[in-house]
Amino acid sequence: MEETSEQKYIPQWGGIHHLAMITPDMDETVRFYSGVLQMPLVATLRAESMRHYFFQLAPGNTIAFFEVAEAEKVSKLAGLMTEKNIQFDHLSFFLSTEQELLLLADRLKEENCEVTALVDHGIIRSIYFHDNNGIALEASCWTVDIDDLGFKPDDEILFADPEPVPAIKELQNGTLQNIPSTKFPEFKPPL
Repeated sequence: MEETSEQKYIPQWGGIHHLAMITPDMDETVRFYSGVLQMPLVATLRAESMRHYFFQLAPGNTIAFFEVAEAEKVSKLAGLMTEKNIQFDHLSFFLSTEQELLLLADRLKEENCEVTALVDHGIIRSIYFHDNNGIALEASCWTVDIDDLGFKPDDEILFADPEPVPAIKELQNGTLQNIPSTKFPEFKPPL
């Protein structure tokens, strides 16, 4: 969208690029999201010892996990507060192009909001900022054809983890050998 002197840029949001979550066990996470929820694993990244895997929710919209081995698993019922840390890292909004990211960065700066420079992650490009509540936000665009995302573990661009978890090999063979079960957390109503 071209900006004139009379109108400010209005982002054309395309949904959630990715929700970024934390897991201490990426293999179990692949088994749950691909095995239980049947979400296609569409990308894997690796930065030193940290894995970052993406599961597709809808075209261009994903949920992603960072593997942090020492992360504590925190379980709480939806809508109820907890004194423990939760496993939410940041929210990434989807924009279609790098140009839109740059326009949004300019708009954020105009509104006195701190924003990073454009970050190139290979398969995505992003800018980072925070909301008024201190929630970490990101806006991202894909650098690959989002209509062509799918489980393609031989694609070295999308599946860049050089040491993928065992569940990926099982998915390549057509079935997961082990799928984790889940339980509701123990709930004690207030007195």
